[in-house]
Amino acid sequence: MSSVEGLRATSSQFTLEGEPFRILGGSIHYFRVPRAYWKDRLLKMRACGLNTLSTYVPWNLHEPERGMFNFHEELDLKAYISLAAELGLWVVLRPGPYICAEWDLGGLPSWLLRDEGMQLRTTYPGFADAVNSYFDKLISVIKPLMFEQGGPIIAVQVENEYGSYSQDEDYMPFLKNSLESRGINELFLTSDNWEGLRYGGVEGALKTINLQRLSFGAIQSLADMQPEKSLMVMEYWSGWFDVWGEHHHIFRAEDMVAVVSEILQREVSINLYMFHGGTTFGFMNGAMDFGTYKPQVTSYDYDAPLSEDGDYTVKYHLLRDLFSQYHSEPLPEVPSVQERRAQQPIVIQQHLSLWDSLHLTELHRSHKAVNMENLPFNNDNGQSYGYTLYETTITCGGILNSKNNIRDRALVFVGKQSVGTLDYKTQELTLPDGKGDITLGLLVENCGRVNYGKVLDEQRKGLVGDILLNNCPLRDFTIYCLDMKKSFINRLSSGQWKPVHQQPSFPAFFQAKLCVDNPPRDTFMRLPGWCKGVVFVNGQNLGRHWSIGPQQFLYLPGPWLRIGENQIIVFEEQRADGKILFASNPDHGKTTDVYKLPFCTLL
Repeated sequence: MSSVEGLRATSSQFTLEGEPFRILGGSIHYFRVPRAYWKDRLLKMRACGLNTLSTYVPWNLHEPERGMFNFHEELDLKAYISLAAELGLWVVLRPGPYICAEWDLGGLPSWLLRDEGMQLRTTYPGFADAVNSYFDKLISVIKPLMFEQGGPIIAVQVENEYGSYSQDEDYMPFLKNSLESRGINELFLTSDNWEGLRYGGVEGALKTINLQRLSFGAIQSLADMQPEKSLMVMEYWSGWFDVWGEHHHIFRAEDMVAVVSEILQREVSINLYMFHGGTTFGFMNGAMDFGTYKPQVTSYDYDAPLSEDGDYTVKYHLLRDLFSQYHSEPLPEVPSVQERRAQQPIVIQQHLSLWDSLHLTELHRSHKAVNMENLPFNNDNGQSYGYTLYETTITCGGILNSKNNIRDRALVFVGKQSVGTLDYKTQELTLPDGKGDITLGLLVENCGRVNYGKVLDEQRKGLVGDILLNNCPLRDFTIYCLDMKKSFINRLSSGQWKPVHQQPSFPAFFQAKLCVDNPPRDTFMRLPGWCKGVVFVNGQNLGRHWSIGPQQFLYLPGPWLRIGENQIIVFEEQRADGKILFASNPDHGKTTDVYKLPFCTLL
């Protein structure tokens, strides 16, 4: 155990080990970067002149089912933090339980929503008990990595941006006590944007601020709240995230570096959010909802100093020049760039109708529709992600009305023939008449739970209430779980795949083989001519594709490929091309400069 004094904020300048210390930090989320690339990204961070890594911890990945914990392989938090220490980086840990991060439900597990009375981010017993159980496990993992134990963690954040939520005055003290009572003694921080700064603190924790522009005297406001305390911008937004159907956000390097330079001149510590964004693989993207629901894209490039695949940008080089002025020794050499390769186009070989895969899934029969989280799947933890198919029998056509009870988007089928889509904007469809009993199917996609704002308790997915046909509620459903976990993708091999010359019946899975005869390199998959769905490579879920953009690619990391044959499966909802293309560079689509957007849109 270290007898040396850890990080202190009791004067205008931080001290560490009793000496003045400036946090020059950057955020890299281990859960958005393939483990094989952790070292590469952290070395590039050191070479840019940063001395501190910050990372969130996503509860919903670490405890996917209640009481079932995963801190292994790609989620080996201990290995990630230990690697940072080995490479000479300090660590600011942001364990949540809520993290935002443009991540599904802000990192909270969806099984919490099985409780109809759940009040997230409060001291409601159902939430507090789950947090305590999670912290018991999490703290046992991270406690040996604390500074006082000789580890690199010099500060721990209490929750995240609670000032923008602020629904329970006992909540932040409860969380701080939960950490302290389990032996966490490092410097505690809170983190809020300018508007939430007054409401998000807790006694005994240093307030820090999140911003992109030096507006409204934000840093001076922070200083006035905490006289004689150290100042820190916990999230300096180096870019911004994207949502489906809008433009890719960029933040000009010169504009960004000018603000960073001024922050440093004011002797304020800084953490770049993000230094390297990475990728929101799988179904883990969140959504925003300030009156209009907007799901976020798979890429988390963020227009950060390191690109999605870890390449250097103009921002990186400008920041390196700037940060070098705050070091007495020369910075480490810049690591070489990872090679990228545009693989040759590959041709689809087989397809499997969604209907022909249903025998490989779990099913549940219910008189009334049941939302995803309350389905009796996954050891009674419900269904968290992906698609859910609701089927029932109807005897006539007419007007189908969703009553806005679809979360978030449903393909509607009559006798397995597509008749349209229902979502937040389109809530009514006319169904054709038919003879006798006809199967009505609603394939509902969870497009991503909202990760920020006051509506977290309302993020149940699937069918969350009655759907009406000619003003009568539908009843007697057969409900199929299509969460498309790796085990399900592997089971597809036993399905009755059809050759490519036979016309596919949508939705469907499409299979192709990618042959790699050299050491695998990063590449970018492109799907022109396709519409919407999900891509799996060797069972790994790369994320969602959608022709509306802005993202027109999926990042495929080299370490997830192998020499020889690689299996690619595309789940496609509506339209397929006969081939898959590859590129050596991403295509982010049309761009929008965030500096030209109204300031309120970035809060």
